[in-house]
Amino acid sequence: MHIRTSFPYETTHQDLRIPLPDGTLLYARVWRPLTDEPVPALLEYLPYRLTDWTAPRDHQRHPWYAGHGYASVRVDIRGHGNSEGLPTDEYSATELADGVEVVNWLAAQPWCNGKVGMFGISWGGFNSLQIAALAPEPLKAIVTVCSTDDRYDNDVHYMGGSVLAVDMHAWASTMLAFVARPPDPLYIGDAWRDMWLRRLESVEPFLHTWLGHQTRDDYWRHGSVCEDYGAIDAAVLAVGGWHDPYRDTVLRLVEHLPADRVRGLIGPWSHQYPDRGLPPGPAIGFLQETLRWWDHWLKDEDTGVMSEPLLRSYVSDSHPPATVYPTLPGRWVGEPAWPSPHVRAVTYAFQGAPVLVRSPMHTGIDAGRFFPFGNDADLPPDQREEDARSACFEFEVGEETWVLGRPRVRLRLTSEVPRGQVVARLCDVAPDGASTLVTRGVLNLSARHGRDRAVPWEPGATQDVTFELNGIGHAFPPGHRIRLAVSSAYWPWIWPQPDSAAGFGLEPAGSSLELPVRARALDETVDDVAEGTANGTAITFEEPEQAEPLGVNSPVTLDEPRPERLVVRDVAKGEWRLEVDPRYGGTRVYPDGLEFTEDALETYTINESDPLSARTRSEWSIRLHRPEQAWDATVRTRSEISCDRHDFVVSNEVVCLEGEEVLFHRTWEKRTPRTAG
Repeated sequence: MHIRTSFPYETTHQDLRIPLPDGTLLYARVWRPLTDEPVPALLEYLPYRLTDWTAPRDHQRHPWYAGHGYASVRVDIRGHGNSEGLPTDEYSATELADGVEVVNWLAAQPWCNGKVGMFGISWGGFNSLQIAALAPEPLKAIVTVCSTDDRYDNDVHYMGGSVLAVDMHAWASTMLAFVARPPDPLYIGDAWRDMWLRRLESVEPFLHTWLGHQTRDDYWRHGSVCEDYGAIDAAVLAVGGWHDPYRDTVLRLVEHLPADRVRGLIGPWSHQYPDRGLPPGPAIGFLQETLRWWDHWLKDEDTGVMSEPLLRSYVSDSHPPATVYPTLPGRWVGEPAWPSPHVRAVTYAFQGAPVLVRSPMHTGIDAGRFFPFGNDADLPPDQREEDARSACFEFEVGEETWVLGRPRVRLRLTSEVPRGQVVARLCDVAPDGASTLVTRGVLNLSARHGRDRAVPWEPGATQDVTFELNGIGHAFPPGHRIRLAVSSAYWPWIWPQPDSAAGFGLEPAGSSLELPVRARALDETVDDVAEGTANGTAITFEEPEQAEPLGVNSPVTLDEPRPERLVVRDVAKGEWRLEVDPRYGGTRVYPDGLEFTEDALETYTINESDPLSARTRSEWSIRLHRPEQAWDATVRTRSEISCDRHDFVVSNEVVCLEGEEVLFHRTWEKRTPRTAG
C-alpha cells in the first residue's frame, strides 16, 4: 500500500448540515480542493456514522479524491449518526428521495460545477444504483461496489427463495444495534439525548418486515433496479469480488445496461473495497481506477476507461482449501460483451443409480461466512465432511478448464413432502482428496416456478428443477475432479423447511451440470481479448494507494480473543452449535477523543435430525465514551429466532444506558406464519 501525501490540489474539509424540504438536517462531511474553480462533487451516502464507524475508511479515500480535484462528500442518512429525523427501513422511499435532494443540493453549491457522482460499497453501492434509477439530472456517473440489483434473491434476506438464516438474522441484528446508537454531543450539542430518545421510540426491528415478505412481492421490487434497467441514465462502474455474495449483480449490469455507459470489474476479493489489501488479494489501485472513471464522465477527459473490455474479471488458479488466502494466484481476463463470445456452455451428465438425498440438518456447518470481510476464518474449510453428507457426482478434468460465469444444474427430483430445499455445491477435488468449494446455489422447492409465488410439491411426484449457482472465475487443472455435491440441508445459511429431514430422491438420468467454460482453456488460438488483453495491452492495475490514515488507536489488551468461528458438537444430544464473532470493530480510540467499544456474538444451533430445532441468537454491546465531556452511552441488543411447523418466532430486546442509568428498555415478541420459508 502506497500512502499518498502529495496531491495536485491542497485540500480543506468541514462538517455541515444539508437541509431537506421538510426541514430535516442531514449531517455531512465535505473534503474540497483549494481552488477558485467549481469542481464535480462525489457523494457517499450511508447510515454507518461518519464521525466514528466509517471515519477510518472515509479518511482513506475522500481526502484522496479532494486532492485530485473533487468535492468528496460523506453524508449520514436520516435518523442515523448525527443526522436529524427518524430511521426508516433499508432503502426506503424516504431514504432515496432524501438522496435525490442531496444530489441536487450538492450540484447547486457555488463550489460545485453541477456534475455529481455517487459511490459506495454495500449499502452505499445499493443506494447509488437506486438513486441512479430515479435519474436526478446532476447525477452523471456512479461506482457501485459489492451491491445488488435484486433485493429479494441477491441480498441478505433470501437465496433461491429460501430464508437466509445466517444473514437475514445477523444483518437485522446488526442494524438494530446501529440504529439504537446515540448522536454524538461533540457534534450535536445538548440536543443529543432528546434526539436519541425520539429515535429509539421509533425503532421497529427489520426482521418483522423481512420475514413478513417471504416471496418476491412489491416490497422487494422496490429498490431492485433489475425491474427496470432502462431507468438508469448515469454511467455505471460495477465492481464485485468472487468471494462476495453480490458478485452476480456485476454480470447482470454489464449484460443489461448500454455498453457505452457501463463497465464491470470482478476480482478475487471479499466484501471490501479492492484497494484495502484484505484477503484474498491481489489488491489493486482502485482509487486510481475510479479516478479514471470520474475524470471521463465528470470532467470530460479521455482517460481510456471506456476502451477497457466491457468486463474485466479474475480467473483464479486451483488452490487448496483454506479459510483465508492472502493472495490467490490467477490472471485477469477481458470480455468484449456479456454473455461473452469466449464462453460456451458445456454439459456434464450425471451417471449412476437413483439416490436418496437425506442430509443431516447440520450440513452446511462448514459453509464459511456469508459475508467474508477478509478475516482469518471467513472462507469455507476443506469440504470433505460436507461432501460426505451430500450426494456427489464427479467428472475428471482432462485438460485445464476455465470456468467464468454462473454454472447451472438440472436435477430430476422426487419428493414425498410438499416443502423442502435443494443445495448444490461445485468443488475442485485435488488428487489427494482435498475438496475446495468453488461456488454454490440454492433452490427452495416451492419457488421452482418463480420467486414471486410458493407452489407446494405434490408428494410423490417427480419433477425437473433447474437453478443457477453463483458466478465464479476458476481454473480446474488436469488430474483434478469436478465435484457437484447435492444436499437437502445447508444450515446455518438456509433455514430448513419443516419436512426437510425427509430429503428427496435424485435421478441421475435427466440430471446434469452445465459449466460456462471460457475459450482460453479450449482453444489456444483465441484472440487477444480472450487471452486477457485489451487492444493488445495486458490488463493491469496500479499499486494500491490511499490518503494518510486517520490515526485511530486500538488499545493493547491481555485478554485472549475468542475464536472467530467455533463449532461445538453435543454428541449425546446430536446438537451442533456454531458461534461466530463477526470482528466488526473491537475497541478504538479516535483523534477527537472518542473511546469506542463494540462486541458482537452470533450463535446458530440445530439438532442434526430435527429441522424444527433451528434457532439463532445475536447479541451486541456498544459503548461510546468521551471522558473529557463525561459522556458515556451504552447500547445492548439481543435478537433471537426459533420456529415451529407453522411460524417463525422472533424476539428482540434493546437496552440503552447513560452512565449506569437505563434510559430506554424495550422488548418485541412476534410470530410470523411460514408462508414460503
